[in-house]
Parts: sequence; structure tokens; C-alpha cells
Amino acid sequence: MLKSDLIFRNPLRLMGQDTEDTLPPGGFGALLARAGLGKTALLVQLAVDTLIQDKNVLHVSLGDPVKKVCLWYEEVFRNIAAQYGIRQSDRLWEEILPHRLIMTFNVDSFSVPKLEERLTDLREQNIFSPRIILIDGLAFDGNVKASLTALKTLAKDQAMSVWFTVRIHRHEAPGPDGMPAALSGIGDLFEAILQLQPEEKGIRLVPLKGRSAQVPSPLLLDTSTMLVKIEK
Repeated sequence: MLKSDLIFRNPLRLMGQDTEDTLPPGGFGALLARAGLGKTALLVQLAVDTLIQDKNVLHVSLGDPVKKVCLWYEEVFRNIAAQYGIRQSDRLWEEILPHRLIMTFNVDSFSVPKLEERLTDLREQNIFSPRIILIDGLAFDGNVKASLTALKTLAKDQAMSVWFTVRIHRHEAPGPDGMPAALSGIGDLFEAILQLQPEEKGIRLVPLKGRSAQVPSPLLLDTSTMLVKIEK
């Protein structure tokens, strides 16, 4: 299977979730879910889709070591290869790996200035220049707005888009703006918001904001493979 065939078959595109089309430079996307529902798995699928297009992805993990993040990518890619019957999957894996860089921080030590400093070092040494940044594990609490505002400026200046995982809780009521509590008051910073909601058939991807927010979602996260699939 050619990489172009695999890109075309990506079911995320049915919801307009092509990463380039969904988020402009400086754009923010959020993947919302309760703990254990598949936020990281979906984030990694967005990453793999981008990598297959030969575009650079920086994965920023807050709390998890590089080895654990690598295992996520290997498992997701292995499941994709099996699902689509990719021949010579090892060769494809080796082709896309140079487009991925994993960066880790302790949760308490992460800051936008530190991220900017590392990005500057990578760019100035011509080591890596990301098109998309994925941030997994950022705490969306009362202090996050200032960091998000600074990060949005950085993303615009460097022509990058950013996806976040956002942990939500069952008991939290939506904010006055109708957004889940974690994004209440800051939803205007995001161009796309997807929520993972469990149901009998699987875990549904529900668009709350973005190109597909008014379209019923045909997509589920398969609980056996944690891959996105089209509802039948």
C-alpha cells in the first residue's frame, strides 16, 4: 500500500480532522476525555497521520518517559498496519521515524519559555523544525490561560499548530459558555475540540468545535485496538 492510499483511508478525514485543514498556523486543537478513555491513543493517531505525510511532529509528554511514549507509537502503528494490511510496514516505520521527535518534561517543570528555548536550539542547529506540536498531560487548571496565550503567540510566530489532551471529570458541570469545565473561559483559544464519550458501541468522537461540530459523528474509537473506526 502506498502512503498516499493510507492517508486517503484515514477515517478522521470524514470529520474534517485532517490536521492541516483543521488547524491553521497558531491553531489549537483539544482532545477531551475522562481518564483511561483513549486521549493519548487518539493523539498518537493524529501524529502518525501527520508523519505519513512527511511532516515533522514534536510530541511533548508531561510526566511519561520517552520509552513509554515510544511504546504508544509502536502499538498504534502496528495496529494501523494490521488493519490496513500494510506490506513492508517495517520499511514505512523507518521512513516516518525521522519526522518525529519526543520531548519530555516533569509536569511541574514545563513552561512555555522552556519549550521555546528547546525549540530555538533545535532550529538553530538545523536538527528539527516541527509543523505540529502535541502536548500530552498539561494540567488545565486556573493558571493555564496565561501559558496557552503565550504558546499561541509562539505557535503563530513559528507557523505551528498544537494539539492538547485535556482530562475532564464526570462530576464537573459545563461552564457558563457551555464548554466542559476544563475549557470554560478559554474555549475561544481553540479552533477544534473533540470529546471522547463512552457508549455501548465504543467510544464516540464528538466534535464540540471546529469544521465538523454541526455534523453527527460517524466515528468511534475501537476499544480493542484503540483505533478510530467508522460506525457501521
